[in-house]
Amino acid sequence: MASSSCGRMAEMDTGSDQRQNEEIEAMAAIYGEEWCVIDDCAKIFCIRISDDIDNPKWTLCLQVMLPNEYPGTAPPVYQLNAPWLKGQERADLSNSLEEIYIQNIGESILYLWVEKIRDVLIQKSQMTEPGPDVKKKTEEKDVQCANDILSACPPVKALDFGNSKKQAGAATKMVETEESPPIDHGVPITDRRSTFQAHLAPVVCPEQVKTVLAKLYENKKIASATHNIYAYRIYCEDKQTFLQDCEDDGETAAGGRLLHLMEILNVRNVLVVVSRWYGGILLGPDRFKHINNCARNILVEKKYTNPPEESSKALGKNKKVRKDKKRSEH
Repeated sequence: MASSSCGRMAEMDTGSDQRQNEEIEAMAAIYGEEWCVIDDCAKIFCIRISDDIDNPKWTLCLQVMLPNEYPGTAPPVYQLNAPWLKGQERADLSNSLEEIYIQNIGESILYLWVEKIRDVLIQKSQMTEPGPDVKKKTEEKDVQCANDILSACPPVKALDFGNSKKQAGAATKMVETEESPPIDHGVPITDRRSTFQAHLAPVVCPEQVKTVLAKLYENKKIASATHNIYAYRIYCEDKQTFLQDCEDDGETAAGGRLLHLMEILNVRNVLVVVSRWYGGILLGPDRFKHINNCARNILVEKKYTNPPEESSKALGKNKKVRKDKKRSEH
């Protein structure tokens, strides 16, 4: 009995650890330089939150420690650091964060906490009282590779699509069925000769996902990518649930991590594909950071991200997700 119990506990710890790692990677992609790792082994992190990124008036640092039981059965341990945050104002903000946890037990909540704090700071900045001076934050710029930028694809007649990109050529010989949604392409990120680029299209059904993928694979550069990782989320109004799926395309667990980012951002009715052209040097965990950064950048640019209140409502809904096979890098 004891060994069986220990086995179940180990399995739970492994699952929690994976969910924590996915959330940490997503937060780093979403917030960039505002997100800081204090102790990676102890899972202690800090994020600097302001009412306005360009001209901050009120700023607060949220420090969190993720216990082994989070997000399953325990909340993050947190500390609010700001010299102006005192008394009832601190108590009210703490109560708001704890209420968010209670409403979303078992779910990842760091994004909701950060955006709740940001909302409080924005409301505070709109009051007449002056705020402390804060130095302007320098924006992090992605490395651009002009030769890898692809122009946006206009809507064209697209064709049925098989399960593999190798079948895309055969698919072009089939009867045209519907127009492809417009496809946008993000700015590439290059690191150690590997290049990552995101592609985005609005979709409202799985058939459109196939149509967009077929259209993308008509581009020889995209079709020749080492990996084309993708994930999509489609909101079903009648059932008030999400239909979602993802694909690694040989990049270990990348599709699931990309889908997790999209869940945290609460995007809907969109397909994101991230192409990676492998440059011969293993990037380790950095490859997931670049995949998420590419995806996050294009989702923000195309205004698919939602307010945190809507994200909170969406958490906990039933989802349809296909489990991907685990594969190794390159």
